[in-house]
Order: sequence, then C-alpha cells, then structure tokens
Amino acid sequence: MSVETEIKFRVDDLPGLTRRLEAAGFRLQTPRSFESNVLYDTPDRQMRARTEILRIRTYAGRCLLTHKRLPDLGPGEDTHKHRIETETEVSDGAALAQVFLSLGLVAAFRYEKWRTEWQDGQGHCVVDETPIGNYAELEGPAGWIDRAAVRLGIDPSQYITLSYGRLFDLWRDEHRSDAQDLTFAAVAGILPQ
Repeated sequence: MSVETEIKFRVDDLPGLTRRLEAAGFRLQTPRSFESNVLYDTPDRQMRARTEILRIRTYAGRCLLTHKRLPDLGPGEDTHKHRIETETEVSDGAALAQVFLSLGLVAAFRYEKWRTEWQDGQGHCVVDETPIGNYAELEGPAGWIDRAAVRLGIDPSQYITLSYGRLFDLWRDEHRSDAQDLTFAAVAGILPQ
C-alpha cells in the first residue's frame, strides 16, 4: 500500500509533448498501448460515495487489480491528487471479474485509452489518448511533480486533480451526452489506431 500523488494536464499537441519529454530527460518506458479499465462497485455505488475504486485494468499484456481510497487524513493539500493505492498483478482478470460479480458487485464504469509511459528515474509521465481528449499525468513525489512540470512548460494553473470518471461527467454535461462509459465506441463510435 502506497500513497499515489499525481496531477493531470490537458495535451493539445502530442508530438510537441513527446519532444519536451525527451528534452527534459524522460525515457520511453512503455510504447503506446491500448488500455481497458473496469470499475466494480455495489449496485447502489457505495464505493463511489466513499471516494474508493476497485479496478481491473488490462494494459500492455498485463492485468492489474487496483484499490484506491482517500488517505486517512482526507485528500490533503489540493494542488496534487493523493490516494492510497493497493495494486497487484493478476493472471486472469476475467476470472477475477466473475468473483466480483458472484460477490454482488457490478461493473459500474468502463473507460479506455491509449497510454504511453515515460520515466526519468524519479517519477513517471503517462500520456493518455482518451475518447474525450488527450491528457498526461505526472506521478511521483509532490516536489518532483512540480519540478517536472516546470521542465515540461506546465504551469500549476493547468494542474487537474480530477479522475477520468469526473472528467467524463463534466464532458457528458457539456456535450449533453447520454454515454454511460468512457469508451471509444460509446463516445465517438470509433477506435483510433
């Protein structure tokens, strides 16, 4: 169990961000790969009400089970997003999903993206191409995040601490969409290549 600290920022120029990452000393860790996520919850969304997630993620040939929750002392300072994260690799995500369903959980939310991972030895930058736009995340110690943001030309006013689920809620309101999942098929009807 560890505390995950991160921020997101919008990316309007993917090739430009790639050049800035390379110039700032980041190295490609995982090439662009499709990622699928399913959040499980009780039918009445008790976990969401407690600001918790239980997720099965399939990405780059791996399957990960993740539980996230707020730190015991609350969210902390509001410049960065902080969550207690417990994560482990699993060999059979489909079997685990069946266990969750048998326990009365439901597949409450699905989201997809194309993800590219970069690292500089101290922290990570992931670049996510989502159905509602492109975002990057800086994850690591808070001081490193702020220094990395400066190296990448990102101002603290551009920091986003919302989850993809909350960003999707805002997008649905803005676009008057009835899409229930943040998938390429549900949002745009196409899967980018």
